[in-house]
Amino acid sequence: MEQFERKVTKIGNSFGITLPNELLKHVGLAHGDDVQVEVQDGKIVLRKKEQVTLPKGVDAEFMDILNDVINEHDKAFKGLVNR
Repeated sequence: MEQFERKVTKIGNSFGITLPNELLKHVGLAHGDDVQVEVQDGKIVLRKKEQVTLPKGVDAEFMDILNDVINEHDKAFKGLVNR
């Protein structure tokens, strides 16, 4: 895959970059897809958000709250792994 250079642009009160269609097709992204953004070793990593189908009876709002708690206490949970 070739490299692309882009400028950071102001979009309202935020900033953004544009991504060429060729790059989006290569990674399986399309207009309207959700992405996860994280920082790893000083680099910005974009990843297509996986769509998860919850089992019947599992509330999506509960899963969102649970995910927030896990993220908030991630360091503590990882510390428990080695015990």
